[in-house]
Amino acid sequence: MLKLLFISEFSESFTNKVLKGIVNYSSHRGQWSICRMPSHYKNTVGIEGVLKWAKGWGTNAVIGTFENKDEVCALKNEGIAVVAQDYKKRFDNVPNLTADYIGTGRMAASYFIDRGFQNFAFFGLNDVCWSDERCEGFRKEVEENGFGRTFFEYILQDINHFWFYEAKSLSEWLKGLPKPIGIMTCDDNQGSLLIEACRSAGIHIPSEVSIIGVDNDELICNLGTTTLSSIAINIEEGGYQTAQMIERMVKDPDFVAKDIVLRPIKIVERISTAAFATTDKEIQKAVMYIHHNRHKKISVKDVVASVALSRRLLEVRFKDVTGQSIYQYIADLKIRTFAEMLLETDDQVINIALSLGENDAKSISKRFKATYGCSPNEWRSRHAKKD
Repeated sequence: MLKLLFISEFSESFTNKVLKGIVNYSSHRGQWSICRMPSHYKNTVGIEGVLKWAKGWGTNAVIGTFENKDEVCALKNEGIAVVAQDYKKRFDNVPNLTADYIGTGRMAASYFIDRGFQNFAFFGLNDVCWSDERCEGFRKEVEENGFGRTFFEYILQDINHFWFYEAKSLSEWLKGLPKPIGIMTCDDNQGSLLIEACRSAGIHIPSEVSIIGVDNDELICNLGTTTLSSIAINIEEGGYQTAQMIERMVKDPDFVAKDIVLRPIKIVERISTAAFATTDKEIQKAVMYIHHNRHKKISVKDVVASVALSRRLLEVRFKDVTGQSIYQYIADLKIRTFAEMLLETDDQVINIALSLGENDAKSISKRFKATYGCSPNEWRSRHAKKD
């Protein structure tokens, strides 16, 4: 029996997704015993205390959110396989569960650039690799597209107080930014804080400030009426790969383990990015109406009724801003929503179609195949989580 000690904060969605991936792998590999140890216990007893407990339990492997001051080699020297879930900095003496943070930052910047933004900002944590590198990737993509002079950053928060922010200084920063602006936050927690800060400062989301977080923590992203768009990461798959690697490390002490690198998958759009970079308030209202009603059956006529413009004028101005007709914008958003729901639920295709106001499942399946090159069921099979 392989005994795995997992040291982390289990109130966080990221950790629980990693754990789910580990359980998915271990459930098919014989009986594993997994013990969860909260980080605050490790911080209280130190690595020596963790090692004492681990030896007493007969631990084979440890995954942990270690501080860089932690002597993880003390565990390794006792024949325990160790993987560090990067917390502040990566380790160079044990493999890390890390991610393509630069690529994630580039994805967010590309998303904003494609929607016509010319002002960009990053809101993150101080001296933390996953925040620093997401900022670096975001900045690089912005600069390479010629917008380096309109890039701003606010990185004053300490990771040990990630739930806290200085309301006055953050409000002043937000008010001083050029609008409209696209802001990437280092994770969903900071995205949620930024939404609250904007609300307190009287700044409108998404018409003035558009916000993208990272990790797609559904609880945090859906906390309020202004839901948070976020970059989904293949976290569960990373947990699966980590468990696979740990098994090899335990069986073969000479196995050279490498970092497990999580990848950004897609941007899950919610209200915080339901806008294009435009000062045209009627177009903003039209886009917001479409996103608010993305799960309903809506028509161009419904969108026209939501604004103070004639159909002809709205059509012209809408296409000038978005590059698409209203009908095409609705259709594309509906297909993207359909694709997301195929992976988020186990419902039959016909039931998902009906939940989106689509009475003809064959029609939406045909449109889906034209967009993604495969049927809805094939899409599910290709992107199914490992079990």
